[in-house]
Amino acid sequence: MSLVVTFGELMLRLTTPGHERFAQATSLHVDFGGAEANVAVTIAQLGGSAAFVSKLPDNELGQRAIDELQRCGVYTPHIARGGDRLGLYFLEHGASQRPSKVIYDRTHSSLADSSPADFDWLRIFEGADWFHWSGITPALSPQCAEITEQAASTARQLGMTVSFDMNYRAKLWSPEKAASVLVPMMKYVDLCIVGPGEASSIFGIEAGSDEALAAALAAEFGFGTVAITQRKATGASTTTFSALLYAGEECHSSRRHEIGIVDRVGAGDALTGGLILSLVRGDAPGKAIEFAVAAGALKHTIPGDFALLTLSEVEALASGRDGGRVQR
Repeated sequence: MSLVVTFGELMLRLTTPGHERFAQATSLHVDFGGAEANVAVTIAQLGGSAAFVSKLPDNELGQRAIDELQRCGVYTPHIARGGDRLGLYFLEHGASQRPSKVIYDRTHSSLADSSPADFDWLRIFEGADWFHWSGITPALSPQCAEITEQAASTARQLGMTVSFDMNYRAKLWSPEKAASVLVPMMKYVDLCIVGPGEASSIFGIEAGSDEALAAALAAEFGFGTVAITQRKATGASTTTFSALLYAGEECHSSRRHEIGIVDRVGAGDALTGGLILSLVRGDAPGKAIEFAVAAGALKHTIPGDFALLTLSEVEALASGRDGGRVQR
């Protein structure tokens, strides 16, 4: 199986119990999470080979984060150690009409303050076939933007497949700043995963349908493949979830899943990880997007950032079997 390398920040996640608010919680549940780490975990849990690259502090919290990734089957030999702190994020789960909330505390984290000298991409990419990054990482600092550009450029020079998930975070940077950094880097990207709103606000591309939007993105940036995520939340507790994949100048749409949400954080990353794994193993586009959406749909039902799924569970849902039924 091809080795997929992902690059980004792994954070300590602190969540209020149940549906308690920040204003009333007297304890917080500890997990780890971060978009690119979530993708690597999904791939590893579903039987693929994934390595995660980052920088973590050389202390017990940094080691605990690495231990958690290794427990999930992710390779970690290229995680740099050093810096002052592990990034944090705090999560309050919403309910019904009350939305979930995230508070970031990641300024001057080990990765945000890292330098290009921390990462030897030629060595990191030895034996790898695929590189994945998201729009979150360049938003962390000018250094992170430079490092990400070096990674994507090196991967392209080595003939690797490069995938990119927009993952726009308004709390990290403005649409204008995101566009100024990300648009020049799209020349390295083969597979782009984006939502319709992100395509409009960051790339300035709108279309009458998601199919037309995917084709327009491919034409504008030369993407070989485009995935458009499709979500319609009816509150904090329920959503519909589907996607389409544009490949070979054809669009392939998944079925739409109606979901009761346990934890929506990481669902898009699970879709991305499922899509990468499916394409790596050679699935046709229609099958790949069904598999990816099934992985993302199932992640909504799992607490924490990581999609702790089995291959058989995702394949069953992707094929229309076993959705929600008791397994005896």
